[in-house]
Amino acid sequence: MATAAEAAAMRRAVALAARGLGHTSPNPVVGCVVLDADRQVVGEGWHQRAGGPHAEVHALREAGERARGGTALVTLEPCNHTGRTGPCAQALIDAGIARVRYAVADPTAQARGGAATLAAAGIDVAAGPLTDEAEAVNEPWLTSMRRGRPFVLWKYAATLDGRSAAADGTSRWITSAASRADVHRLRAEADAVVVGSGTLRADDPQLAVRDREGVTQPLRVVVDTNATVQPGARVLDGAAPTLIAVAKDAGTGHLPGGAETVRLPRAQGGRGLDIAALLAELHGRGVRSVLLEGGPTLAGAFLAAGAVDKVVGYLAPVLLGAGPAALADAGITTIAQALRLDAADVTRLGPDLRITARPVAPAPLAEEN
Repeated sequence: MATAAEAAAMRRAVALAARGLGHTSPNPVVGCVVLDADRQVVGEGWHQRAGGPHAEVHALREAGERARGGTALVTLEPCNHTGRTGPCAQALIDAGIARVRYAVADPTAQARGGAATLAAAGIDVAAGPLTDEAEAVNEPWLTSMRRGRPFVLWKYAATLDGRSAAADGTSRWITSAASRADVHRLRAEADAVVVGSGTLRADDPQLAVRDREGVTQPLRVVVDTNATVQPGARVLDGAAPTLIAVAKDAGTGHLPGGAETVRLPRAQGGRGLDIAALLAELHGRGVRSVLLEGGPTLAGAFLAAGAVDKVVGYLAPVLLGAGPAALADAGITTIAQALRLDAADVTRLGPDLRITARPVAPAPLAEEN
């Protein structure tokens, strides 16, 4: 059982870990708090950037000799390998730490085993507390490691009657300035922002993060099956790196400069690109989290492929009565196939509602008597 001081320290470690969102990929976000032998906080740290010192190292440096005989609270099992930095398990041993509590076990074959190394050195090590909180802050990276593809968050904006644009195609602005500012937070926390060619033609989005200091710009990805990107498109403006994904058989000689191009297989049936191949390509490039921004056709393809891990919908108190729906064909033909979601959070942003939900695993079929 964790003491009250340890639980409070782990809660602080989770908050510290969140500071690294958008800056550490392809590594996880991690927070660490060190308590001295009297259970007083003497060191704090978080993983600030890929290739830099890990959270434990920052916290141990701040604690100095006061770490000896103390306790380290870490949101992720201390790593056990040497990469661009040394193993954190050994750093904790060298610092004289007596107890280690980690919230989540490391799922990677390369880095896991830190707990066993600590135990072999005589350190009192155990999992917990606050596992759920630590899982949540590191959800994109953990999902990516466990599933072998990037975590996908589908974001959309719609009216109360589910329209993403008016009948004439206009969509600026359905939602409020508060909702649009929140979208830039999502972009800042993602490794890649993905749109389809339809959205590119209709809205000419820039997709870069704006009005936030010190951010690492995400990779802008355009799913452009037939290579239709035109010169002057805002995604080619150099504000952030851009990748254009086209079909293997698409002609690309006419594509403008300013972006890298990757060829991928078409989806079965020939419409669009193979979503699994797209995600595999991004994963191989170190992308651990994807913000899927649209439009309805691409969102339907991702849902049909079972590749949406979280949904964030911004609903404006507006009615249109006509116009495109927020979601196109997702391969669902009957109510029994509907993708059920668990609404984890509902927040008001100005006049809008932001709903955060996750797919619910289908219940097993009852056996017949």
